Amino acid sequence: MNFPPSEYLDFSQTDHAALFSGDEPVWSAIGLIETYLYKVIFGISAPLIRGMVHESAIIGTQVYIAAGATVEANAVIKGPAWIGAGSIVRSGAYVRENVIVGNDCVLGNSSEFKNCILFNQCEVPHFNYVGDSILGHKAHLGAGVICSNVRLDRRNVTVRNGAGGLIDTGLRKFGAIIGDRTEVGCNSVLSPGSLLGRDCIVYPLTSWQGVLGEGQIVKNHQPLQIVRRRD
Repeated sequence: MNFPPSEYLDFSQTDHAALFSGDEPVWSAIGLIETYLYKVIFGISAPLIRGMVHESAIIGTQVYIAAGATVEANAVIKGPAWIGAGSIVRSGAYVRENVIVGNDCVLGNSSEFKNCILFNQCEVPHFNYVGDSILGHKAHLGAGVICSNVRLDRRNVTVRNGAGGLIDTGLRKFGAIIGDRTEVGCNSVLSPGSLLGRDCIVYPLTSWQGVLGEGQIVKNHQPLQIVRRRD
């Protein structure tokens, strides 16, 4: 399995398709974000801030905010970062280095973003961590979803191929690839190197590791015991 970007992502739903190569695995773009952002941001004529930014928000010097975007009170965009048209960075969001946000996205309160790409209409609205990851068109993370990006042993992140072997991605930090329109339920954790295909559903409270094919559902039924309350 070569894991081409076209299997996960609709490139008509991003202004940054140049980051991806059809000859390289989809995760290869993660290592290119910093260099790419440097080129595109310094290629823009002033002003870099064209949207609405609350006076209490903190905005770094290498941050592009498109017309129609909104940054609410007490949000932090450290940069380098690109915030697309119509996107909302809600109060309390923390956007760190090397973040590309598409159009009409939601970056929620108490959510942290670092070295990642969000395609158009992504929703990451509550208490999330998205590090070294790529989220496709209309991908949605429920409250508390974590894209874990570092192995406990700090070795390079690996991906399991179809034959059961392991592919060394060459990345020490790699969170998740989440395909177009995929939904991840509340308080789920995606282990480093997770790949979720298009149109998938991951039930809440799931700990996921590995590759999930297009259109599949990960069900997580928790056994519950109900007893009568005693005085």
